[in-house]
This record gives sequence, C-alpha cells and structure tokens, in this order.
Amino acid sequence: MNNYFKASGANQPAIVLAVVVAAVAALSAWLAYDTASRSLYWLAGCLAILAFLVPQTIMVADQWERAVVLRLGKLTAIRGPGMFAIVPFIDNVASWLDQRIQTTEINAEKALSKDTVPVNIDAIVFWQIHDPERAALEITNYRQAITQVAQTSLREIVGSSLLSTLLSERKQGDQLLREEIGRKTAEWGVSVLSVEIRDIGVPPALQDAMSRQAQAEREKLARVLLGQAEQEIAQKFVEAADIYARSPAALQLRAMNIIYETTKERGATILIPTAMVDSMNPAGAVGLVAAAGALRSGA
Repeated sequence: MNNYFKASGANQPAIVLAVVVAAVAALSAWLAYDTASRSLYWLAGCLAILAFLVPQTIMVADQWERAVVLRLGKLTAIRGPGMFAIVPFIDNVASWLDQRIQTTEINAEKALSKDTVPVNIDAIVFWQIHDPERAALEITNYRQAITQVAQTSLREIVGSSLLSTLLSERKQGDQLLREEIGRKTAEWGVSVLSVEIRDIGVPPALQDAMSRQAQAEREKLARVLLGQAEQEIAQKFVEAADIYARSPAALQLRAMNIIYETTKERGATILIPTAMVDSMNPAGAVGLVAAAGALRSGA
C-alpha cells in the first residue's frame, strides 16, 4: 500500500474516496441479500465499479511534476501541479516529467586531444526540462539522449583542444561544452544550465614529463633572476669604483669604515699589513676629518 501511494498520480484522497464507496457498495450488497432487492444489487454493483474507477480518475501531480495526458493517443493537455481528473480508458497519462534541476555524469575515457595525448575527463551536466510537451513527444528517452549527446560533445571538445589548453582553461571548456550540449538538446525541450569538468586525467608517464618540464622552467627562471641580480650588483660596483676613483678620500673613509665594522665586536683582533695601512694614509684621513671639524666650528 505504501508503494501504491508513492506511485505517480496516486493520492490519498482518491484512495480514501474509493474505500468509502467500496464500503457503501458492500453495505448495499448486504442489504440486497437481506431484503432480496434487485435494485440494491444493481446499486452495489455500480458502486463497486465506481470505487474501482475513482483511483484511475483522480490524479495528483507534485509541484515539480507535469503529466502528459493523451486522449485516444492524441495529446490533449499538460496537467499539474495539483489535483486533476482524467476519463478512464479514454485518457492516458503517457509520462510524468520532473522539472527540477537534474544532473548527469559523463566521462570521456582515453579521448585523444589535438596533440594526440590520451586523457580521461569526468564532467557533470546540470539540465532542466523547460518544455514538457516537446520532452515527451519529440524523443523517446531524453535522459539517455542527454547522456549520449553530452559524452559525444565532450569527446569533440577534447579532440579539438590541446592538452595545455584543457588544463589551464577549464572555465572556457565548461562554457564551450554548455553551449554545444545546449544547442543539441534545445530541440527536445531541455535546457542545459551548466557543465563542470571535475577531473582531467593524463597518463603517469606524461605526468612525470610535465613535472620535470615545470621543474626545469622554474630552475631556468631562478637562474635568470640570479643573473639579473648579479648584473645589477656588478653595475653598482662599477658606479662605486668610479666614485672612489674620483675621490681618494672617499675610498680611505670607506676602508676605515670597513675596519671599524670588523673590529666593533668585542674581543675581535685584526692584523693589518703595514703596506695596507700606508695605502690607506690614515694620517691624511685624520687631517681631513680635523679640517672638516675646524671649518664647521669656524662657521
């Protein structure tokens, strides 16, 4: 009984009404047997037939359902949602259509890309029936047709695209698939809302080669950046050398600063050759510093 209630079109009001009519028919039959009344027998028979026909006459479609009603084989109406009635044995509900958004999983196994690389692609198609009449009359099994069209379109997209394009431009691939599948299913009353590529699988050997290529490109970029840094450093050294060549005092002050930086740590002792001390001419440097201080004080 629970399965009967869940069947398409079955509804509790019709079942309850049929039970009530059947009970009245049984009561009429009992009274007819008790009183030997032929009219009550006819009434009981008519009520029994009515109780049998009530569930086949009163139908209920859920909010998301549409019923395609044929009368003697010809389309008469698209009914639903809600309660509706049909003529038994004359009208027939050919199909019940679900207008909610539905999904279909598709897979292209070992499809060759444009650069002849075998790939496995998994995708999901989100679609919805927008014209129940065409979905019921134009095609036998729209679900199976959507699956086949989506899989064929996916293989066509893979065959016309490079592997690098498929990997880097998934959004564009989703858009192309949606347009291609939607163009083919629009004639059946089905709208394709979106297509999402879930996974793109490449052979393990190719994955290793792509990994080595990416590593080589990163190493190349690192070496280029290191060379650019060395070039900039060398350029700065050349500029500093030009400044020191034009100003010996600057060179001497720089040398003394280096000595100071290396000896400012506690306990550090540095031995400097005499020739190096003479080349730095510390006396001249001290004289320059003293002269500079005298000029500042005189000002």
